[in-house]
Amino acid sequence: MLAEHGAKVIVNDLGGARDGTETDEKSPAEEVVAEIEAMGGEAAANGDDVSDWEGAQRMINQAVETFGGLDVLVNNAGILRDRMLTNMTEGEWDAVIKVHLKGTFAPSRWAAAYWRERAKAGETNDARIINTTSVSGIFGNPGQTNYGAAKAGIASLTVIAAQELARYGVTVNAISPGALTRMTEDLGMGSLDDEGKAAMSPRWIAPICTWLASTESAPVTGRVFLSSGRELAIANTWHRGPRVDAPAEPTEVGDLVKAMMADAQPNSTMAGTPASGPGYPNPY
Repeated sequence: MLAEHGAKVIVNDLGGARDGTETDEKSPAEEVVAEIEAMGGEAAANGDDVSDWEGAQRMINQAVETFGGLDVLVNNAGILRDRMLTNMTEGEWDAVIKVHLKGTFAPSRWAAAYWRERAKAGETNDARIINTTSVSGIFGNPGQTNYGAAKAGIASLTVIAAQELARYGVTVNAISPGALTRMTEDLGMGSLDDEGKAAMSPRWIAPICTWLASTESAPVTGRVFLSSGRELAIANTWHRGPRVDAPAEPTEVGDLVKAMMADAQPNSTMAGTPASGPGYPNPY
């Protein structure tokens, strides 16, 4: 969709499996480049590991060298190694944090440095970073402490980077997509009927991503958009809830917490609605 609206695209993908391991399949990046070129657009493939410092730099440099500049960075790399906390291995934690969180930070850092240098040279930017977070990180989902922690980190990175990069003419936003992709298509989605599968097509994520990449989105920064075939919404960040004066002794804390808990809004479910039940107790 970006190419349909005139963007020249560097398409990055390692071609790996959902858990990040290598496969012998043709790179999806090459397939997407072929589709774009077949419709008359311009694109080039990149096979670098975006969670690798030098690899991320090479990808950003490729965009500048191939097309003469960089206007938009979409960070969308991800893998899954789901496991309950009691059984998760160090490797499963490290791999997911590396791909999602460092794989967002590293390209963003090199892109931001490019735009900063342009600004310092007197050039103007109207640039975009578009990150990918998840309801698993925003609202929480059992079995995904690694994935959820990484996605929560990406949401926070988005908010902070938006504040830092505004001076250089760069906006930073994030999308929390609900879609059937190579990463999610066989995760309990087999029972969906054709209408349900159509509503979960990645096609419904493309419009908000393309709009955020456009000049029209310049006033919007530091926001997280929930997107699927069923809705488009904005996720609010943390807000300070009920408060009391700071207690001087631990013996004072219990009654104060009890009073605040009675007025506190419950945490949200994956649907973004107030939760109840196991893991969401309110004993008061």
